[in-house]
Amino acid sequence: MNERLFQPGNAEATPEPEITPTDATEAAPTGPLRRVMLLVAYDGSAFHGFASQPQAGVETVGGSLVRALSGMVKTPVAVTCAGRTDAGVHAAGQVVHADLPADVVHRWLAAEPASGLPELPRLAKSLTSQLGPALVVVRARLAPAGFDARRSALARRYRYVFLRTPSPDPLQRLTTWHVPGELDLPAMRIAADALLGQHDFAAFCRRPAGREGPLTRRVTDVSWARGGCGRLLSFDIEANAFCHRMVRSIVGNLVEVGRGRESAADMFDILRTGDRARGGRLAPPDGLCLVLVRYPEELVEGGVLRSVARS
Repeated sequence: MNERLFQPGNAEATPEPEITPTDATEAAPTGPLRRVMLLVAYDGSAFHGFASQPQAGVETVGGSLVRALSGMVKTPVAVTCAGRTDAGVHAAGQVVHADLPADVVHRWLAAEPASGLPELPRLAKSLTSQLGPALVVVRARLAPAGFDARRSALARRYRYVFLRTPSPDPLQRLTTWHVPGELDLPAMRIAADALLGQHDFAAFCRRPAGREGPLTRRVTDVSWARGGCGRLLSFDIEANAFCHRMVRSIVGNLVEVGRGRESAADMFDILRTGDRARGGRLAPPDGLCLVLVRYPEELVEGGVLRSVARS
């Protein structure tokens, strides 16, 4: 897949058409709207997941963004994300869109340097100043016509990081899973390869209430890497979509394979039978991070929205 990064010089120089209330999928404001896309990173340990839960009275990523944006535009705003992360799960490349009053967005654009680009760095800075350091808006820009953070996404990529040391490290306890002892990495690799392709992942998913039938997803890549002078082991998995607790269940079972309590062949069998009782071993959320979301290149240059500073 083309991995060219978003380059500022390749951005559309002409304004995208306005979004009206009839084609803004989840907008609360009235009047002409402009869709804004945000690249968001957060420490999931500070939040009770992404989805807003106003009745529960808990802090969430989506609720925090809604509160900040609504205050800035003086009207209720809704946000849509590429993937709803669970409580404790982190993100380095979450993508969010919001439909905001066009007159406000146009004023923001007019205040930016005359670069001809649809970038809104002051919006990103303002949101970060309100929500950081646990929640940072890395980048803000006008969305191209037809963009939807969730529906336009082609794939999501998650990374799970293990700490491979004899003793826990208190400085990494919120971003890794400490797994001491020996792990059979070759067996874990073989087991992970069983996930490639399109399958019913019912064994590894928490089924939504009232949902029947297969939970089919297409996994396009799995990979492993070592880091931190051998202290860290990471597992990446990319798919067109993920169901609830899918990655944490997969990781939990991979560790069972690594510890010799299951075989790589068991992973094939669990996937084939769809047995949630066998596939539901949950890894803790601490080591899991949404690292990027892929989009069609006609919507996002290079297919991946990245920070202007890092690109």
